[in-house]
Amino acid sequence: MIHHSRPWVTEEDIAAVTATLRRGHLSAGQQVFQFEDELAKVVSASGGVATSSGTAALHLALLALGVGDDDEVVLPTYVCSAVLNAVHHCRATPVLCDVDPETGNLDPAGLRRLLTKRTKAIVVVHLFGHPAELDWVQEIGIPVVEDCAQALGASWHGRPVGGIGAVSVFSFYATKVITTGEGGMACSSSSALLDRMRSLRDYDNQGQYEVRYSYSMSDMQASLGLAQAARLPGAIARRRDLTARYDAVLNETGVQLPPRRDGCDPIFYRYVIQTRRAEELMAKFSAQSVEVKRPVFRPLHHYLKGSARLCPGADAIYSRALSLPLYPALSDDEATRVVEVALNVLQRHSSMEYQAVGYYAA
Repeated sequence: MIHHSRPWVTEEDIAAVTATLRRGHLSAGQQVFQFEDELAKVVSASGGVATSSGTAALHLALLALGVGDDDEVVLPTYVCSAVLNAVHHCRATPVLCDVDPETGNLDPAGLRRLLTKRTKAIVVVHLFGHPAELDWVQEIGIPVVEDCAQALGASWHGRPVGGIGAVSVFSFYATKVITTGEGGMACSSSSALLDRMRSLRDYDNQGQYEVRYSYSMSDMQASLGLAQAARLPGAIARRRDLTARYDAVLNETGVQLPPRRDGCDPIFYRYVIQTRRAEELMAKFSAQSVEVKRPVFRPLHHYLKGSARLCPGADAIYSRALSLPLYPALSDDEATRVVEVALNVLQRHSSMEYQAVGYYAA
C-alpha cells in the first residue's frame, strides 16, 4: 500500500537528535531557542514561541490576544477540529465561516457578514498549503491569526504566510511540512504578544501566579525541527516536482484545473481532486493499493448542528474532495505507481466531473 502520508526522516535528522541526547540536556534549552529564531526568519516575524503542539500554539495565541468568555472568534468551517478545540479552550464562542469551494479557504465576503462587536479574533487557515486571500487583513481592524500548519514556506504576493497577521501558528506533527514528531510554534512581530505567550507557556519560576500551561517543546524535538527546517527548500521543491507529474496525469484524463490565483505561491501540502463519486473512487484507489483520503475529515458545522449557519461552499468541497499521496518521502517508483492508478481510475469518467484544487507548478 502506498500510504496517503508519511514522514520524511533522514540520517541527518537521526544524527541531530542523537547529538542532543548525548549532550544530556533534553528539555527546553538552546535547541528550542535556535529553532524559534530559525522559524521566525522563514516567516519574516520577530520571534517565535515553540510549543508542544499546534493546538497549544493556537490556544496561547488566542489567549495573548485577550480572547476569553463571551468573545467571538471567526474561523473557517472546513478545517480540522483542532482549531475549534483551541477556541473552546479559551471559553470563547466559535463563529463558523463558509469557504471558497475551489480552495477550501475562508471566504472574505462571507467573513464580513459575520463580524460583530464581540468579534475578538479571526483565524485564517492556509489550507492544503494554498495561501488564503489576505488583502483585507489590514483594513478589517480585528486581530488575525494565520494558521500555517499546512503552509510553511508558502507566500502571498511575495510575503511569507505567517508574517502578515498579528500572530501565526504552525504544527510540526509527524506528517506536516516539517516535523518534530509532535510540536508547534506561534510567531509574531509584536514583542507584547511574544512575551505574553511565553509567560503563559512557562508555568514555573514566575513572580505572580495565574493559570499557565505546560506547553513547552523539548530540545530533542527542536533538534529534529532544526534539521528538517534546513531541508525545507528541498522539501518544497520535491512537492512541486510531484505536483507537476500529477498535473500531467490529470490533464491526460481531461481533468479541468482551476485558474491560477494571482499572487499565490503554494507549497502543495496536499494534492486534492474533486469528484461527485468520491466514495466510489476511494474504494477503487484502495483496491489498487493506493491510499487516498478526504483531506478534511468533517466540516465543523456538521459537528455543531443547530448552532451553525449553512455553509454551502464547505459542503460542496467536502462532498467532492479526495487527496492523493504527495510528500517528499514518496519515491519516484511510488509516484509512478500513483500516476498509473490515477490514470486507470480517472480516465473512465467524464472529464467534467473532476477538478484539481489549487495546485499547479509555480
